[in-house]
Amino acid sequence: MITLTILLQALVNTAIAKMGAGLGAGIAVIGAGIGIGNIGSNAMQAIARQPEAAGDIRANMIVAAALIEGVAFFAIVVCLLILFF
Repeated sequence: MITLTILLQALVNTAIAKMGAGLGAGIAVIGAGIGIGNIGSNAMQAIARQPEAAGDIRANMIVAAALIEGVAFFAIVVCLLILFF
């Protein structure tokens, strides 16, 4: 009887870990989407205010968006590692 309760507790812990990994991946993707949206919005406003600096603003926007996507991808990989290992 005791081994059954230990097995059930292990299954519950695994289920909670998988649910947490899924929620973590979702939050990472949502956060990255919001961040990239803010970067794009602010870059368009900056280009509208100062069109001659469009090239520099665009380059900085792409670098910042790539960094945010990298962090989001790293978070998703960590969540998948938690999910499968």
